[in-house]
Amino acid sequence: MSGFASTNDLVEKIVSFDELGPNLYGYTAEGDPNSGIVIGDEGVMVIDAQATPRMAREVAARVRTVTDKPITHVVLTHYHAVRVLGASGYPGAQIIMSDVARDMVVERGQQDMDSEIGRFPRLFRGKEEIPGLTWPHATFHKQMTLWMGSREVQIVHVGRSHTAGDTVVWLPKERVLFAGDTVEFGATPYCGDAHFSDWPATLDVVKAFGAQALVPGRGRSLIGEKDINDGITGTQSFTSDLFGIAKAGVAQGHSLKQVYDAAISQMRSKYGHWVIFEHCMPFNVSRAFDEAKGIDNPRIWTAERDVELWKALEHGAEMKSAEIEA
Repeated sequence: MSGFASTNDLVEKIVSFDELGPNLYGYTAEGDPNSGIVIGDEGVMVIDAQATPRMAREVAARVRTVTDKPITHVVLTHYHAVRVLGASGYPGAQIIMSDVARDMVVERGQQDMDSEIGRFPRLFRGKEEIPGLTWPHATFHKQMTLWMGSREVQIVHVGRSHTAGDTVVWLPKERVLFAGDTVEFGATPYCGDAHFSDWPATLDVVKAFGAQALVPGRGRSLIGEKDINDGITGTQSFTSDLFGIAKAGVAQGHSLKQVYDAAISQMRSKYGHWVIFEHCMPFNVSRAFDEAKGIDNPRIWTAERDVELWKALEHGAEMKSAEIEA
């Protein structure tokens, strides 16, 4: 595992806790996974739980600086371990995710947990406290509305993009959107479970909300039309550029390594300064390559597959399996 770029990312990030509207906050940390906070009349919603109970308690501590109301709801925007495994750190809260996201926990949650913990040790501080996979108390199909007293909270499965189960949380009165990893800002989108063909249309749905403030999955809170447009168009540009390179390479009969080298060469000048670029690109190119070859359902990442892919693309090592060229 020591070969992953992310294992050398050990510097703690500075947390920002920004008020987006009355009793609405973005918890962001210089490109680490974000959380959102919605304070209702009698309770608090946390959007995305963080990776471990210990890290969840850090979010809860920030909540306590602005309210003493109990944390009653945790909405998970998708199934990835770094977003969901801290849910037990909010005891008594109702955990909500889309029906599609829950299906992904069933299908690949354990493998994702094992692989993510290996890739990003800093993001799983206190991993020994994780009780196991996170399961929702409630799921929904397409959309649900939750009333936190007089505050309306819409929870919407917007479509396939970062994963098949991506959910956003929308405050229609306040025009604040918690976008999960459908949108990133100054951070490289992780595309290992992505649906590149669908992502642009999903971003159109996100844009159509007309948010005045938006919390992306990674990167600072975005305030105002320009900031939000920059986040959406930046994510759209990255994913479209990458998929275009993959489709061209597959059409020419190129190998995965050739497509990877082309993507790094063509994209580094524009996106190489974004956080986790070096770490994400092998996984991103692998998924783009698969989708360009007609593989609709992303293949499951395992810890073993992670290591093989990283060594093959970053260091030119031979794969143990022909799977990489599937």
